[in-house]
Amino acid sequence: MARTYPAHAKPLWRRVLLTREMAVIALLVVVILYSLRNVPNFGNPLTLPYLLLDTAPILLIALPMTLVIVTGEIDLSVASVVGLSSVTLGVLTNAGFSVPVAALVSLAVGVVCGLFNGFLVAYVGLPSLAVTIGTLALYRGIAVGLLGTKAVTDFPDRWTHLATARIGGTQLPVIVVPIVVLAAVFIVLLHFTPFGRGVFDIGLSADTAHFSGVPVARTKLVLFVLSSTVSAFAGIFFTLRYGSSRGDNATGMELQVVAAVLLGGVSIFGGRGALHGVLAGVLLIGVISSALRLESVTVNVINIIIGALLVLSVISTSVLGWFVRRRQRPTRTTTSPAAGQPSPA
Repeated sequence: MARTYPAHAKPLWRRVLLTREMAVIALLVVVILYSLRNVPNFGNPLTLPYLLLDTAPILLIALPMTLVIVTGEIDLSVASVVGLSSVTLGVLTNAGFSVPVAALVSLAVGVVCGLFNGFLVAYVGLPSLAVTIGTLALYRGIAVGLLGTKAVTDFPDRWTHLATARIGGTQLPVIVVPIVVLAAVFIVLLHFTPFGRGVFDIGLSADTAHFSGVPVARTKLVLFVLSSTVSAFAGIFFTLRYGSSRGDNATGMELQVVAAVLLGGVSIFGGRGALHGVLAGVLLIGVISSALRLESVTVNVINIIIGALLVLSVISTSVLGWFVRRRQRPTRTTTSPAAGQPSPA
């Protein structure tokens, strides 16, 4: 029986290569090659480990954020969860608890934050934008309230060294290992399981997904829990990497995560996205930022460039979608009164 789905209307190579995700990957390669040739010190052996260390929290948080946005929702509280887990780790360590115990409690705090967000969105039915803006302020306020203007910096050296350690004799930081493991888990979850198909169905139409048997509320709850839990893990890494627990850690990171996810090809309206594009989007922003810093460009200018790139990526998606729809629109026909035959309108 012939396949009639639009996804199979084109050759495999076109479906694989002519996608927005592959365009982002190609752009990433071009930017890396250009930076290696034209940016002083970009080819320095220390550039790669610091680039990965800087982008590691965003890479981690972008994984579950992708699934959340594919459903048509959003979680803007992730950076505040990073700060709250950082403060939890610092307070408990300062009180005499070991780092592993404090880290487990920090992860549990992330789970609780995710359950609260997910319950309000999935079961109470509140808009995720409004809920997570509120919890962004709530979690950040709790974090700042616990420590005030103080910072906890007395962490055991073996744990702070582990956060920046390299794998064997390579230049790859140890944090790459959990990133690769989590990326593999989320790729399989989103693209190769019934749960992932349900995520896409919810993004296309929550009502249709519900009547098709997809547990919409439970799926959203799980995704918000995953988002906050991974954010808490990113907060633990962030704290140990810089050796400082503060209530304002990672302020503004949620915007970088959302920018990377949308740049990677995920539709803000839900129903579309792929994790390999998101990973490329995060690395693209990281490479551009790193290269510009090496050129002594200020942070404000870097933010302007990244913001312009994001706006252009969103506009290009809309323009390309409109162009494709125009090309695929069937030609209208009219019936000739004399001959009774259709003729082009």
